[in-house]
Amino acid sequence: MLFSGRRRLLTALLQAQRWPFQPSREMRLVQFQASHLMGPHLGLESGNGGGVINLNAFDPTLPKTMLEFLEQGEAALSVARRALAAQLPVLPRSEVTFLAPVTRPDKVVCVGMNYVDHCKEQNVPVPKEPIIFSKFASSIVGPYDDIVLPPKSQEVDWEVELAVVIGRNGKHIKATDAMAHVAGFTVAHDVSARDWQMKRNGKQWLLGKTFDTFCPLGPALVTKDSVADPHNLKICCRVNGEVVQSSNTNQMVFKTEELIAWVSQFVTLYPGDVILTGTPPGVGVFRKPPVFLKVGWLKGGKGQGPEVGSRIQACVCRCVCD
Repeated sequence: MLFSGRRRLLTALLQAQRWPFQPSREMRLVQFQASHLMGPHLGLESGNGGGVINLNAFDPTLPKTMLEFLEQGEAALSVARRALAAQLPVLPRSEVTFLAPVTRPDKVVCVGMNYVDHCKEQNVPVPKEPIIFSKFASSIVGPYDDIVLPPKSQEVDWEVELAVVIGRNGKHIKATDAMAHVAGFTVAHDVSARDWQMKRNGKQWLLGKTFDTFCPLGPALVTKDSVADPHNLKICCRVNGEVVQSSNTNQMVFKTEELIAWVSQFVTLYPGDVILTGTPPGVGVFRKPPVFLKVGWLKGGKGQGPEVGSRIQACVCRCVCD
């Protein structure tokens, strides 16, 4: 079994094999819309918080969705690299609407209790195997879209997470081969209706996790060669400007490669599949007293590397009522 006494050796091998390394020029792939364009387009976010380069204008043969782009593999990525190196017009950020970097994936895989301190805050043991659940793809929304608080729940909570986006098919993937199947990383919110997760539906998590708008992603998919070490990223969440979660991905119980290896024992992973890697401590339900999201509140999250200015993403969502 993967999670036997060999796990410590496996972790050391993974660290020696891959991380950290010197990243290439940062590539931030986005899906966006603009008033003068028909439908969604693919683009490159120009720097951290900058405008957007229209990849479909650079090469009209490129697909207009991230899912199709990832399915084309290295051929599509090479076009994006050429666009990144060229001096191309940039659409101002004020003129575009960012969509989720991936929409309609085959699956959204989630991992529970994958930070030691998150286990401690709920007084449960650290799991010996990854705890896997799912969200429906229909829960995905863009990074600045509203989170709709459903009338059926009074206990909607926040969970910021690093998300991994798959770039290549795979089944029974070895942990040492896992990064070859990764396209890149983004930030996600695993929005959770705690009453439905913990008290209703036989305490099965699915309904509490998969209401519409309960999976904000983005804005960008940062390619894996742009990230020095995905297991040394600061991750935080703010609610109404207050920092409520602050940790580092080096606190994960199971690292990215281990999660991919574990999940792929059960299901085939496809390009565009999203894996939410778990949330750090600081969620609302375990506060005393518990705190839950309310209409009008603002919620934001980000992942940031140890070097200044290497932020992966930021989601900022407003809570509205259904």
